[in-house]
Amino acid sequence: MTPTQSHFRFLSVFVFVYFFAQAMSISLLTLWLRNTLHLSGTEAGVVFSANFIAAMCSQPIYGFISDKVGMRKHILWTVSALCTLCGLFFMFVYAPLLKANLLLGAAIGGIYLGVTFIAGSYAIESYVDRIGRRYGFEYSRVRLCGSLGFASAAMMSGHLFNINPGINFFIASGAGLLMLLMLLAWRTETDGAAVGAAKTVRLADALGLLRDPKFWRFMVFILGVTNLYLVFDQQFPSYFASLFPTPQMGAAMFGYLNSAQIFIEAGGLFLSPILVKRIGAKNGLMLAGTIMMLRIGGSSFAVGPVSISVLKMLHSVELPILVVSVFRYIAHHFDTRLASTLYMVGVSFGHSLGLAILSPMVGKSYDLIGFPSTYLVLAGLALIFLLLSALALEPTPAETPSRRAGKPGAEKSEALQEIQ
Repeated sequence: MTPTQSHFRFLSVFVFVYFFAQAMSISLLTLWLRNTLHLSGTEAGVVFSANFIAAMCSQPIYGFISDKVGMRKHILWTVSALCTLCGLFFMFVYAPLLKANLLLGAAIGGIYLGVTFIAGSYAIESYVDRIGRRYGFEYSRVRLCGSLGFASAAMMSGHLFNINPGINFFIASGAGLLMLLMLLAWRTETDGAAVGAAKTVRLADALGLLRDPKFWRFMVFILGVTNLYLVFDQQFPSYFASLFPTPQMGAAMFGYLNSAQIFIEAGGLFLSPILVKRIGAKNGLMLAGTIMMLRIGGSSFAVGPVSISVLKMLHSVELPILVVSVFRYIAHHFDTRLASTLYMVGVSFGHSLGLAILSPMVGKSYDLIGFPSTYLVLAGLALIFLLLSALALEPTPAETPSRRAGKPGAEKSEALQEIQ
């Protein structure tokens, strides 16, 4: 087995297990907060805000460390170890604290969830992209295994949640233990060139991104369009479940729908590199943003579980295009030595900053004017930021066969990527 095949297969399984743990722990977090702990929309918004504030604080550190350590496994060890604590944390720390003191519970929970499942997921994705660029396979082909892992968990998470939410959390702990065992068995060779490049990364280089106008033009899309979509999706499970006769039926049906959506999403992650190469990364971002806006606005007019389920399935089209376009946009317009820093600061930190601000505001809006009216407001704001993004984002050429043909080894690399 070649190093490329070995790393591709290991990372595919590792990402599958990590996203399985993530789905088991936080895919029904809204239902756990509102139905099990009986928090209001505003209180749930405060909890989500704390999660993203903690993630926001850890993301620049994750990014800089990732660029400094290169292909070494420090980040993977950290996230895996934290995953193993999931069951104990949720049942014996998080729930009692939220009941006794909302703000303290939100702060402690935010640190754990932010570092483990919010910033942690971005850190793992950035690591996979780094290895993929080094060994010639597509990030999205590994990430589709993450979608399959999330979908596999979502398929059963609703039923298990109705029995006892603690089952979900302790299954996530088991997945974290499996990740640690996998890392013990995985061997990576030392790459002198990669180690040398990582050593040249300085804090001044990372801070220099903040003075780059291209960075802030990119942030118009991240802070505006994607953040509005993420805050929309945050308490969507609660709205979806409310359309069914009982909360238990709603939780189970959301699990089934989420699973189906993510299985389709996995297919999209396999095909999306082909589309994004043809249309260019900027156009890919604009296409993903348009789909996001349509789903938000459509949800404000949806009547009953069937129409809202159809709109939910649009996520399986939007996400693959978005994640591939983001990484290709970064690779085309920025220094690849700082790819992890830029991804963690620009995308991950940008998301956490926006969501920390928006979560309590949108949660309060749900309580005051309801979900449909709030969705309509979010869709209008998304349209404004989408138009601004069309002007702000840098042009990115399509990766046509003729363009790639001029690069040494391009045909071999392209063929390998398509196979992977």
